Amino acid sequence: MIRFEHVTKSYADGTTAVDDLSFEVAEGELVTLVGPSGCGKTTTMKMVNRLIEPTSGRILVNGEDISTVDPVELRRRIGYVIQQVGLFPHKTVLDNTATVPHLLGWQRKRARARAAELLDLVGLDPSVYGDRYPDQLSGGQRQRVGVARALAADPPVLLMDEPFGAVDPVVRERLQSEFLRLQSQVRKTVLFVTHDIEEAVRLGDRIAVYGNGRIEQFDAPAAVLGAPATPYVADFVGADRGLKRLSVTPIEADDLEQPPVVHLDDRLSEAAGLLARKDARWAVVLDDSDRLHGWISAEAAASGEGLVRERARRMDAWLPLGASLKRAFSTMLQHDAGWIAVLDGERADHFLGVLTPARLHEALRRSIEADARGGSRSEVELETVPGV
Repeated sequence: MIRFEHVTKSYADGTTAVDDLSFEVAEGELVTLVGPSGCGKTTTMKMVNRLIEPTSGRILVNGEDISTVDPVELRRRIGYVIQQVGLFPHKTVLDNTATVPHLLGWQRKRARARAAELLDLVGLDPSVYGDRYPDQLSGGQRQRVGVARALAADPPVLLMDEPFGAVDPVVRERLQSEFLRLQSQVRKTVLFVTHDIEEAVRLGDRIAVYGNGRIEQFDAPAAVLGAPATPYVADFVGADRGLKRLSVTPIEADDLEQPPVVHLDDRLSEAAGLLARKDARWAVVLDDSDRLHGWISAEAAASGEGLVRERARRMDAWLPLGASLKRAFSTMLQHDAGWIAVLDGERADHFLGVLTPARLHEALRRSIEADARGGSRSEVELETVPGV
């Protein structure tokens, strides 16, 4: 969808902002451009909508050389979101969102209907927020309007220049989550500029790590964190890149342990016997549809007669299969849990197994090794340090 072919941008004072840049962004892909200030990432993005003209090389969008397209026409079919949003203060939220459709000659009714649809999609009820003005919104709400406005004419390409950089960390994380949800629905081709490696890792299908006008590494987030291509990339992503990698490594079925399982209507004596045979200290408790209820200790199971439901404890530390290892680690800490249950959300929260701290660490190691070998995690056999 977007292709750079040996693109260079130099200035009269001899500064080279971008040097012989060649890369390609596939249709529907979200690529994050990350690096320190002055490295060329924003210049790269602005050349796509001709806010900056390259000195040499070609940029193609959907196979068309953009140097042959009228800049104004080009910009109207490329969504653009910036950090300070740039909403018109004298226009309502609905009219701000409908700006580009109006410029493209859409009828007012159609443009406002599209704007209302997009506001609803970004989580702003048009009946509540549509008639408000930008100064009546929070910073996070203004950013949502900026995203909606960029999407209003249904552009195939979206350019985002540090769009969430001006809000506090809590709002920023919510906006990132909202944007990932939105992108899963609209599947735009996105160039996303950021200086924050954690944001780049969380959002990007691939990451371009910039250094002095060149891309030092262009790869999947897990590969950038697990196998930095150069010392510069290793230094930029940080010594804690193993922790950052947790956020892009999903829980897989092979990561799970299978503890003893009992059901709510089993007798306590049966549960106690199972735990004794397994030499286990606890068992997972399921209902009659194999959905998670909680757990029961060996002591509680052996405490008398009756049913498991009478002594079982609820379990709130659980996640769906495919959630990130970072979420798993966070859930363990939040609930002070030695393990979390993992459920299959596609099968009515069917219980699949449990993830322990040891298995979480092992999953991370397998992921790094799999990337290095170019295989899957299930194929990796790990060497372990003998116990002391």
